[in-house]
Amino acid sequence: MNRKPDAAELHVGGLARLSTCDWPGELAATVFCQGCAWDCAYCHNTHLRPTRTDTQMSWQEILRFLESRRDLLDAIVFSGGEPTLQTALLDAVEVVRSLGFRVGLHTAGMAPERFAALLPSLDWVGFDVKAPFSAYPRITGVEQSGGKALTSLRGLIASGISYEVRTTVHPALLSFADMLELRAQLLDLGVENFAVQQFRVQGVLPGRLPVTAKLVLPQDYGIRFVHFCIR
Repeated sequence: MNRKPDAAELHVGGLARLSTCDWPGELAATVFCQGCAWDCAYCHNTHLRPTRTDTQMSWQEILRFLESRRDLLDAIVFSGGEPTLQTALLDAVEVVRSLGFRVGLHTAGMAPERFAALLPSLDWVGFDVKAPFSAYPRITGVEQSGGKALTSLRGLIASGISYEVRTTVHPALLSFADMLELRAQLLDLGVENFAVQQFRVQGVLPGRLPVTAKLVLPQDYGIRFVHFCIR
């Protein structure tokens, strides 16, 4: 018989005790999960890429903090790294919900089946779209990564769960033409909420990307989305 993974097995790389930006509009704490299988050059959480570290926090530490913040925080966000790579995430989400918190998730959709199993237990998803789906390997360094992301995004949209799709832009990785192609793909999928995030150098490994001017998009780039922003 297969044993259900326990929340205590979650590998946690850090905790932001208060955040107003990880889930827009919510007062949240953010649990950063260890482990990521992709190698995005603009990643600002590279310390979370290994699946384990000597400095990771225990789930009991997280649980004690959460119990002390009941009725003070609106929600808990699981971020990373890539949280869906951990089999213990679903149980951790259920524990958090049992404490009365709403639950958000940051994901790039790299584990479609596990993401699909999580969706019924989530209230909101921040979904990272890296590029036009055929161009994903250029960003992630992993073949067929775009297909997995596309499967996960379709499932998210079909679920009816509140979400924000976001794309980080660096001109050395995504061109003006790429961004036009991506916009067309997202609109065809029925994406309504889209945020373009300008590259920021904080936390990025030195030398991986050149320092360059921001990519300028036309003023009407986001006009066909229900909600759109550049930040």
